[in-house]
Amino acid sequence: MAKGVFGYVFMLFVLLTCLTLSQIKPKAVIKGLRPIFIIIIFTMILNIFFVRGNTILFEYHFIIVTREGLFTAVFMALRLMMLIIGTFLLTYTTSPIALTDGLEILLGPLKKVKLPIHELAMMMSIALRFIPTLIEETDKTMSAQKSRGADFESGGPIKRAKAILPLIIPLFISAFRRADELAIAMESRCYHGGEGRTRMKVLKSTASDYIALLCGVVLIITIVLLRDVELWTL
Repeated sequence: MAKGVFGYVFMLFVLLTCLTLSQIKPKAVIKGLRPIFIIIIFTMILNIFFVRGNTILFEYHFIIVTREGLFTAVFMALRLMMLIIGTFLLTYTTSPIALTDGLEILLGPLKKVKLPIHELAMMMSIALRFIPTLIEETDKTMSAQKSRGADFESGGPIKRAKAILPLIIPLFISAFRRADELAIAMESRCYHGGEGRTRMKVLKSTASDYIALLCGVVLIITIVLLRDVELWTL
């Protein structure tokens, strides 16, 4: 919803404050942003050269760079980085079980219209749980391929993409095997969904939860009030 300069500055301040309070190390944030640097740079290039405006900063034949395109490129890159950092902030500070339990409670009223809320929360929990497992399986497969002479680092992007193809089939086979084993394990323990199930840890709202909710409402209202300030009118 942030659209203007003031909105971006305010969101950046809120995000940095949350990162400071959560005590997440800057190295972890930079490490998480590293895989999307190419996407950010590509997005900036597209906005710089394809967004047209009234104030031309550079022109050479068909290449035109405008002030509006430059501002859009910078703020789109900032938007992507803040979006990814906000996601890291959620996953680094909240366990998958707490996240899925909270999601199931919030979506609980939809059970009246026969939506499988518990099953959706369970699938989300399993997906989050298996991400580190799949990453570890990928590292093992790459190490095995390298020991057999495979090269994943040299050459251009097309050659690297072709070199990664032999990893896809083993990873798919491993993922399907793990999913089948998990399904058998759940059936053998008589799992039949959320009906009649109890929880070891029951989530209860506290004063800090209501304060966080109030801060979220204030945040949204502030962004709505600031969003009318256009990027290139300042």
